[in-house]
Amino acid sequence: MKRLIATLLAALALLAGCATLDEKQRVWIFQPSDRSWAGGELAALGMEDVWIDFQSPKTGKPVKLHGLWAAHDHFEQQKNAPVLLYLHGARFNVTGSAFRARRMEDLGFSVLAIDYRGFGKSTNELPSEATAYEDARAAWDWLAAKYPGRPRYIFGHSLGGAIAIELAAQVDDEAGTVVEGTFTSIPDVVSTFKWGWLPISLLITQRFEAVKRVPDIGSPLLVVHGGEDRLIQPELGRKLYEAAKGRKAFVLVEGGSHHNTNSVGQAQYRTALASLFGMRDASADALKVVRQ
Repeated sequence: MKRLIATLLAALALLAGCATLDEKQRVWIFQPSDRSWAGGELAALGMEDVWIDFQSPKTGKPVKLHGLWAAHDHFEQQKNAPVLLYLHGARFNVTGSAFRARRMEDLGFSVLAIDYRGFGKSTNELPSEATAYEDARAAWDWLAAKYPGRPRYIFGHSLGGAIAIELAAQVDDEAGTVVEGTFTSIPDVVSTFKWGWLPISLLITQRFEAVKRVPDIGSPLLVVHGGEDRLIQPELGRKLYEAAKGRKAFVLVEGGSHHNTNSVGQAQYRTALASLFGMRDASADALKVVRQ
């Protein structure tokens, strides 16, 4: 994401007023592809393919989303076992996030991870902020229909965190929301780079202004950030947390980068989930959890 936002900064001035500006930003910010992290295929072994069909309210066209489903060991035995919608970030497809989804499974969730349009096997269409929100909502509604009565949680990593916050602000039936390595807005991310002083904020069409939507979340919110995140600065995660109005927690994972916080901070995750969401299988060995 950083490389393409840097390209965005260099090109926006040249593209101002051009009809392709919005399209270029969508490419640069989402980086849609069918690529996966090394080892993603291995982590995805045993996960079930899921297909979600719906009609886009924005385009009126039919959409097919591909997802991966991982059922927790106790899913069938415990009728109130939680399910979680996993929303990934830019550049890599859902298989590339399978290792992170598996870690959420280890924390007690059954996980549905999806690809937005333009990623992996989902409908081949350039995604936008608006269509990504639609895709998340369609997956959320699919989970509700498939597993009624179970507590449902929302998880988003990086760009997916902004999508998760929008979804949580839209719905009123989520048990909780978790975001990791997430920002306040795309303009705020751009401002943290060395060329961020350039006056381009008004030219950014894909804004993902999560900081404006987070106060509307009605469920407990867990904000997790890696202390060594060099792509999305921890200060942006902290500001996002501070803007939330309801029950919330902020977890800073020392040594966590933009990509490995989920692994390095597993113990802190467990304690935060127990404290904020009351998850029974969470242990109590976190280091830095700030609750309000």
